[in-house]
Amino acid sequence: MFNIKTYNAISSLGLDRLTAEGYQVGEDLNDPDAIMLRSFKMHDVPVASSVKAIGRAGDGVNNIPVDKMSERGIVVFNAPGANANAVKELVIAGMLIACRNLIPAWQYTTELNGTDEEVSKAVEAGKKKFAGFELPGKTLGVIGLGAIGAQVANAADTLGMNVIGYDPTITIQHAWQLSSNVKQMDSVDELLAQSDFVTFHVPLIDATRNLLNAERLATMKDGSVILNFARDGIVDDGAVLAAIESGKIHAYVSDFPSNQVKAHDRVYTLPHLGASTAEAEDNCAVMIAEQLKDFLANGNIRNSVNFPNIKLARQGDYRLAIANRNRPDMLAKISHQLGDAGVNIIHMANESRNELAYTLIDLESKPDDSTLDKIAATEDVLSIRLI
Repeated sequence: MFNIKTYNAISSLGLDRLTAEGYQVGEDLNDPDAIMLRSFKMHDVPVASSVKAIGRAGDGVNNIPVDKMSERGIVVFNAPGANANAVKELVIAGMLIACRNLIPAWQYTTELNGTDEEVSKAVEAGKKKFAGFELPGKTLGVIGLGAIGAQVANAADTLGMNVIGYDPTITIQHAWQLSSNVKQMDSVDELLAQSDFVTFHVPLIDATRNLLNAERLATMKDGSVILNFARDGIVDDGAVLAAIESGKIHAYVSDFPSNQVKAHDRVYTLPHLGASTAEAEDNCAVMIAEQLKDFLANGNIRNSVNFPNIKLARQGDYRLAIANRNRPDMLAKISHQLGDAGVNIIHMANESRNELAYTLIDLESKPDDSTLDKIAATEDVLSIRLI
C-alpha cells in the first residue's frame, strides 16, 4: 500500500479517507509515495525520489516548486473551489468592514470611559464620524472568475450590487456558474474605471504581480475600495497607501499584513483568514485525499496544476502511467518498446498541457523490468510507473 507524508496538520476527514484503505499517513515517513500539505514552504526541502505526487490542501501552490516537480514527472494537485465559500464570505465581510467603517467604529467604542449614561451620550455624539454607505447599487469589479471569483460575483449580485468581471481564461464550467447579471469586461483597465469596489481572485505569477499599481489606481473612481484576499504581491501596497493619503481610495482590505500597511487608519488587515474555517479545511483535505487515491491507485489525474486532467477506466490488470515532455512521436516510441517486448496494448489515453503530456496504457500482460527501463530511458520521458 502507499505512504503519504504530511507537512501540516491536515483535517482528519481527509486523512481518514486514506487510512481506511490501508494507506500509511504521517510526518515521519522517509520514502513516501506522495506528500500532502497546506501552507508548508517546500522550495528548500529535499523531495524523495519515491514521491510521485504532491497534494496541496488549498488553492494556491506558491509554496511548492512546481516547475522542479514537473521536470521530475511529479504531479502537483490542488483543491480548487473547496475553500471558495470561506473566501467568498470574507470578501463580503471585507466590503462591509470598509463601507460601514466597522473597525474604527469598534475601536471608538472600546475607548469610551465614564458611566453608562456618559458612554451612551458619547456614542450618540460620535457615531456621525463613522457614517458609511450601502452596497446595493454599487459596482463590484471581480478580477478572476474561477471557483472563488464566481461565488463572490454571484453573492454580490444577490446583495443588489452591479457586478462586472474580467477573466480572459475563464473555463466553460465557471462561466456556467456565473449569474447572467454579471457583465464581462474586456480588460482590467475597463473594469477598474467602473468599479466602486474591486476584488482580486487570481494566482500570483509574473503577469499578475503589482496588477494594481499607481497608474491604474489613478483611473479608478474616487472613494473606491480595494480588497485583496488572493495573494500578497498582486496589489502594490505602497501605491494604494499613496492613493489613500491623496483621498483617491477610501479603504484597502487585505489578508496580507506587512509593516508598511498594517498600522494605517484606513487599511484593514487580517491574518490570512481567507480559507481559515473548519469547513474549508475539511473540504480541501477530502478533495486532495480522493485525488491522491485515484492517482496512486489508477494513475488518473484531476485538478493538477502542472499536468493535464486524464481519466481512463481500468481494462486489464496492468497499467502504465507515463509523464513526458510534450514532443512529437512520443506515443510511437513508447508503443514500439512495448511491441518489441510482445506486450499488447488493450486501451490507452493521452493528454497534453503546454510543455507536458501524460499517458495511461492498459496492457494485456505485465512488461518485464528491462522493458520498463527502456521506456524510462527514452528521451523526454520524465517518469514511468507500473500500476
